[in-house]
Amino acid sequence: MDTRYGDKYIKMGLKIQYYRKLKGYTQENLAELIGRSWQFIARIESPSTVVGISLETLFRIADALDIEPYKILKED
Repeated sequence: MDTRYGDKYIKMGLKIQYYRKLKGYTQENLAELIGRSWQFIARIESPSTVVGISLETLFRIADALDIEPYKILKED
C-alpha cells in the first residue's frame, strides 16, 4: 500500500497486537472472532507491512478485544 500515512498504519497494527496479547489471544483466536484469517491479522500486525483496514474491521477488532476503537487509533 502506497500511502503517506504508512507509519500510522504500522502503529495501529502494533496496538492491535498489544491489546490482543494483553487479552491472551493468539492471532488465530482474534481472526476467528472477527471472521477473518490469521494471515490477515499477521499482515496487519507486521511492522514491515502497511495494511489498511476498514472501519467495520476496526470495530470488530475493538469489540473482540473489549476495548474502545479510539484506543487502536490514538497516538501516544
